[in-house]
Amino acid sequence: MSNVTVVGAQWGDEGKGKIVDWLSLRADVVARFQGGHNAGHTLVVGNETYKLSLLPSGVVRGKLSVIGNGVVVDPWAFRDEKARLEAQGVKITPDVVRIAETAALILPVHRELDALRENRDDGMAIGTTRRGIGPAYEDKVGRRAIRVCDLARPDTLPAKVKDLLHHHNAIRRGLGEPEADAGELVQALTDIAPDILPYMSAVWRDLDTAIRADQKILFEGAQGALLDVDHGTYPYVTSSNTVAGQASAGTGVGPKDAGYVLGIVKAYTTRVGEGPFPTELKDEDGRKLGERGHEFGVVTGRQRRCGWFDAVLVRQTMMTGGVSGIALTKLDVLDGFETLKICTGYQLDGETIDRLPASREDQARVTPIYEEHAGWSQSTRGARSWAELPAEAVKYVRRVEELIGAPVAMLSTSPEREDVILMTDPFRA
Repeated sequence: MSNVTVVGAQWGDEGKGKIVDWLSLRADVVARFQGGHNAGHTLVVGNETYKLSLLPSGVVRGKLSVIGNGVVVDPWAFRDEKARLEAQGVKITPDVVRIAETAALILPVHRELDALRENRDDGMAIGTTRRGIGPAYEDKVGRRAIRVCDLARPDTLPAKVKDLLHHHNAIRRGLGEPEADAGELVQALTDIAPDILPYMSAVWRDLDTAIRADQKILFEGAQGALLDVDHGTYPYVTSSNTVAGQASAGTGVGPKDAGYVLGIVKAYTTRVGEGPFPTELKDEDGRKLGERGHEFGVVTGRQRRCGWFDAVLVRQTMMTGGVSGIALTKLDVLDGFETLKICTGYQLDGETIDRLPASREDQARVTPIYEEHAGWSQSTRGARSWAELPAEAVKYVRRVEELIGAPVAMLSTSPEREDVILMTDPFRA
């Protein structure tokens, strides 16, 4: 048996929720390794729909669900999400949920700073979710973060908060904002601590115990590889590493234990927020993709930008992510298109290139090179075998495999969990 690491291989919103739910049913442990409550996974189980942001998807199935040290944790968001899920009948106890004792906390000052930056009027907003993710990671690498374990030492909180606000209040003064009150922040942390501390754990040891017991672990990523702070479309990225390599650093297990890397890839391309998007469609085809795919963000509700499949970008994320195979999702959204296009390269200043350039200026100037494919009129929705797919749909999938250099391990044909064509079981690969 192999552990499995699931990562988004585009700009997020690839349909990870359904795939992770399918896999979590077969896993013993599910671990989040980066991001925060800016992530959004929708799980449909029977007639019930669960919307998760911070908690790992395994919690809905009662599986041990771990929030790793690579995640930034908003304790108030945790409390609210826990209450919402419990109202839907999900059991959330310290036997089910563990939070890394070394995870950095998202505080009110982080949310406020995030919003202040996004409200700037010089046109340089990044398009964040305004949830404080970036500022919390800044404090983590700046070695002034308040961590989960600090909540267990209330006597040390005033000094740590003072150190944190020494930095934040200088920024707030520069922005013409009132200083944050240290006493208020200490009191807020003291009040929320009982909601968090029962779940605190040395998760690296919990995972090591699971590995030694030969349990199957699903490492669950958030966002997508093109939003990786190192490998994405910088600066229009998230503030963490979203590629599979982070599964190890973000949970405390060795790289060899990350197992099979499953990249989630949508059969077309979407993006939320600002930043380059070479294959974006602003015509009727783009509108049709958005409507059929219900392309609205789980966390923000923002409408996603839509475009044709970009094989250049996905081929690149296959390499940077060390992807073993992909789960291709939302094939059914392409039903009924007379012609489909796939981007196979870019033009930049008269030159054909086979990768996305590093600079934001060049990224904004590339134009896609397309090859056209015949569409199909029959429905692929709900198909569970290759024989149920139109020949043109099979050709499209096979061409995607060729262009990105990775096999399709799973093919999703609807939001329903069991509507999957399985070629390779990642846990048995």
